[in-house]
Amino acid sequence: MDPVLTYRGRSVTSDDVTFVGNLSATHPNVSRRALSKKLCEAWNWVQPNGRPRDMVCRGLMLALHRAGHIALPPVKRILPNPLIRRRRPAPVGVPDEPLCLPLGELGPLEIRQVRRTPAEALVRSLIEQHHYLGYVQPVGEQLKYLVLGRGRPLGCFCWSSAPLHLDPRDEYIGWSTAARRANLHLVAYQSRFLILPWVHVPHLASHLLGRMSRQLSADWQRVYAHPIHFVSTFVDPTRYRGTCYRAANWTYLGMTTGRGNNAPTRTPTRPRKQVFAYALVKDFRRRLCALD
Repeated sequence: MDPVLTYRGRSVTSDDVTFVGNLSATHPNVSRRALSKKLCEAWNWVQPNGRPRDMVCRGLMLALHRAGHIALPPVKRILPNPLIRRRRPAPVGVPDEPLCLPLGELGPLEIRQVRRTPAEALVRSLIEQHHYLGYVQPVGEQLKYLVLGRGRPLGCFCWSSAPLHLDPRDEYIGWSTAARRANLHLVAYQSRFLILPWVHVPHLASHLLGRMSRQLSADWQRVYAHPIHFVSTFVDPTRYRGTCYRAANWTYLGMTTGRGNNAPTRTPTRPRKQVFAYALVKDFRRRLCALD
């Protein structure tokens, strides 16, 4: 049966449309949010960690509604969009005495996962104050890390769901469109990496990248109930050379197009960036290209 609509990798048939329409007609007084939860339950449409995909489901129902396939109940109230009206992280003071010494003399380091902990606010604040891109709230799955040494913060990492399309990455992995849609959740994107500006420890950045590569997948498994097999990041060549990534055995894959996500034209609208990637498992291509 040919799909009526394809949304976020899910094909919706005419039978599915009939089911969604009947579900909406049967519950005319519930909100669209409640209706999406009922549909997720009926379809057993869940994330790898078992939580309903209700946000994606609401988007699918809205697409069907706008295309005239179903009639959704009227919107009961419009909530403010927290991504648009989100306040910038407030400054948080940390010790900023210069730290200049060899890596071998730094002592024990801790890379602490702080997502959904009180220390997450500190990571947001440090990124906002000291990273040249500032802090932007990630979407989708995400983890944040605080690097601690000598009893003080030294740096931060932010990781999130991978971009849907990234030509250098996709060509390097060699996966099909169907495999990418099925396995993209097994790839993570490093959106921010910060060493605080008063920390001057040679080779610290590459050392932390190596430590992070051995820790990330297990942490993701605990939080989101699935591992990570491959990671990537962007480097602005007008600012950096990617030296720490090369030193940590990351692979340079090529340049971005400079068009960003969902660009309406093929004209670059932002600086082109280098794409670096690192495989967390040896057989990453087999795992990422598989279609179960």
